[in-house]
Amino acid sequence: MKGLVPGFFLCCVLASTAALAQDDEVFYRGQGWSLLAGDTVGAGQNVLSAQVGWPGISLGVLHGTTPKLDLGGLFSFNYSQEGIADIVEPGFKFQAWARLMLVRTPEVSLALVFQPGPLFYFHDGDTDVGLALPVEFVAGIPVGSAIMLNLALDVPFHVYFGTGGGAVIPLLAGGGLEYFIDRSLQVNFNVRVGPSIIPDAGNRGLSDAYFTLEALVGVAWRL
Repeated sequence: MKGLVPGFFLCCVLASTAALAQDDEVFYRGQGWSLLAGDTVGAGQNVLSAQVGWPGISLGVLHGTTPKLDLGGLFSFNYSQEGIADIVEPGFKFQAWARLMLVRTPEVSLALVFQPGPLFYFHDGDTDVGLALPVEFVAGIPVGSAIMLNLALDVPFHVYFGTGGGAVIPLLAGGGLEYFIDRSLQVNFNVRVGPSIIPDAGNRGLSDAYFTLEALVGVAWRL
């Protein structure tokens, strides 16, 4: 009996410590997952997402393959060509979606996002066909248990094929937030702004840079 009493109290202390640590993690890490910031959706978890705004509408799905890697796909219908304010033309994209968490601490998480895939835009009876190869570096900053902020540098590089084609290099920066209604459902807002640079614009009679904007609101549901 003498050995059982100290052992019992030791177990209680350890259990309390573990519970506090878990509570701290929930507080510092929000709800333990993210769609747009540095955290992943979680190993074995699936997330459906939808966003609308400028330059269009997107639907996506992500699967947490490991605690640090999400893989999925994204479909977008746009009414502005890759967010360029001066080019209002319809088009769509089919993209793979990979999110790799690089670092996670109680204060911040860092991730790389890659979304390659074909794109198609329509104007004057013609179709521009190209390939999107966007890369994003994003930091997530939890605020309490319900809000996750993000700051990002985004290079949504894309290239068009055929006559008059060529590379476009947007350099965008911005931020956003995710508000968790509960552990499975969240709403979000993201904005990115900057120039889209066309290296050989002079040869095609175009300006060499265009103002580019992405401003989207959305919802995500973790199944």
